Amino acid sequence: VSPDRLRGIRIFDITDIANPRYLTNVQTCRGSHTHTVVTDPNDAANIYIYISGSAPVRSPNELPGCSNLAPDQDPNSARFRIEVIRVPLAAPEQARIVSSPRIFNDLAAPPTHGEPGAPPRPATARRSGPEQCHDITVYPAIGLAGGACGGYGLLLDIHDPANPRRIGAVADSNFSYWHSATFNNDGTKILFTDEWGGGLHPRCRVTDKYEWGANAIFTLVNNTMTFTSYYKMPAPQTPNENCVAHNGTLIPIPGRDIMAQGWYQGGISVFDWTDPAHPREIAYFDRGPMDSTTLYGAGSWAAYWYNGYIVSSELARGLDIFELTPSALLSQNEIDAAKLVHVDFLNPQDQQRLVWPPSFVVPRAYLDQLARSNGLAADRVSAVRNELARAERLSRAQRRDALTQLASSLNGDAEGAADQAKVRALAAAVRDLADPQL
Repeated sequence: VSPDRLRGIRIFDITDIANPRYLTNVQTCRGSHTHTVVTDPNDAANIYIYISGSAPVRSPNELPGCSNLAPDQDPNSARFRIEVIRVPLAAPEQARIVSSPRIFNDLAAPPTHGEPGAPPRPATARRSGPEQCHDITVYPAIGLAGGACGGYGLLLDIHDPANPRRIGAVADSNFSYWHSATFNNDGTKILFTDEWGGGLHPRCRVTDKYEWGANAIFTLVNNTMTFTSYYKMPAPQTPNENCVAHNGTLIPIPGRDIMAQGWYQGGISVFDWTDPAHPREIAYFDRGPMDSTTLYGAGSWAAYWYNGYIVSSELARGLDIFELTPSALLSQNEIDAAKLVHVDFLNPQDQQRLVWPPSFVVPRAYLDQLARSNGLAADRVSAVRNELARAERLSRAQRRDALTQLASSLNGDAEGAADQAKVRALAAAVRDLADPQL
């Protein structure tokens, strides 16, 4: 117990990056692992921080008000809740906790398989429901958040960011440690990761079940999560390589849900989950084991797409920077379209909607996808390619007329196409190019 001890968050002013200035702290009863910065599209004056503490509850002698009792014994219990901090941007030193929502109320103990090799759990053993999240990913543009929380994947309504509320919960006996969540760009799917054993165990051996240490993909319809499939990097790893699903982000390829993800010593897997029932790997990088005889903690802790590159923090061997290369599963036009999306900074837990600026490479990316999937007749794909190339060479007024006519004809093509949604997306991308402001 110390009056100088701090668990919670510290806030600094880094306007002068060489001289960061400490402003204040907000103490919590269970520390912060982790916390998520939340932006509100309708509130430019504040940001919010969702804190999920995983430490034991502090003594009230150290921080007054901290209670380790169950909520039915003490309504102010520090357990079974998260903390919401509001930070006024004009006066960040006034940051404070504004709510402590009990998003875990009424959740039973989740089903579990137990760690391989662990002794069986006694029949009389009792397990409480979840009482903290490891990670919360927010998607303010759609008003939802996904929480990887103590044996459950939670769906939260964050339209009022100061008062998030649980609207869905899923459990899975194949999962050991729900670690993080990622939404697809249109908010119709959510993916949860399982960091089995804290990332220190080999769970990608040929003898391991596909479901262990993998991703679980759910569809989202009317705020209801429905399990669809698992995804696990497909290359078997050795017993001396720690390997489970870990951190990643979407790659902004229009018309597809593609993600780059770190798998510790399993390396990096880039996979397509546009079809949630049949996710597949389309690119990878794997260094091999840190040591061929001994298991050391190493590998890609995270693989994040950032302005045209994949940045991977390799725990034992340094920082790796990658570029995608074209293949039968990924075209140069798709890669170039992904590079159109630029962000000033990246916060994977505060997911922003991906928007592509008008560019001829965007409809060409859609055409490559339609050709690959036979979503539009091959002769029509070829004809549209030629019409795009011709329009690109025309003067502004002539180009606008040609593109407007092409977009209209593509909308007509959609009615008889095998992939109607993709053809309509192609037509919209062509119509964007015809904007008189361009």
